Amino acid sequence: MPESVMAMFDQIISEFRNTFSAVPAPVAFARLSAAALLSAAIGFEREWREKPAGLRTHILVAVAACLFVIIGRELAALDFGGKGEQRNDPLRMIEAVTAGVAFLAAGLIFTAKGQVRNVTTGASLWLAGAVGLGCGAGQMPLAAMTTVIVVIVLFVLRQIEKWIGTY
Repeated sequence: MPESVMAMFDQIISEFRNTFSAVPAPVAFARLSAAALLSAAIGFEREWREKPAGLRTHILVAVAACLFVIIGRELAALDFGGKGEQRNDPLRMIEAVTAGVAFLAAGLIFTAKGQVRNVTTGASLWLAGAVGLGCGAGQMPLAAMTTVIVVIVLFVLRQIEKWIGTY
């Protein structure tokens, strides 16, 4: 192989080796996987109810939110100059993700025949983003606890609403 091709190949391999500095690759994979699994529990209920945002949408939102946090941590670990020159604000990252997910969720909510529809699906999608943020920040137990609460709200409260006649 020509030397220039070998140099290019070495550079590509180096990119993969040196990519993770703040969050090791196995940890990043575990966080992304946890975001996918936890949000799947939420999305499954919406899928089962045949709502417009189901399993895949909830997983995609949570994994994207998780990825944004991991990328944010990786970017914060890069050297952008002197210590005083680098400004990282994790709340900005959370605001950006929640605003983006809220925009998606709002697109699901509509009014038909004087009734507002899909508010719960919009809220569950927004919450899937929060679960992804939690996983990305390494707070998988918190994200798991939240998921359990959400699944209870979606499944159990529906049964209670049917029982008392409000659904």
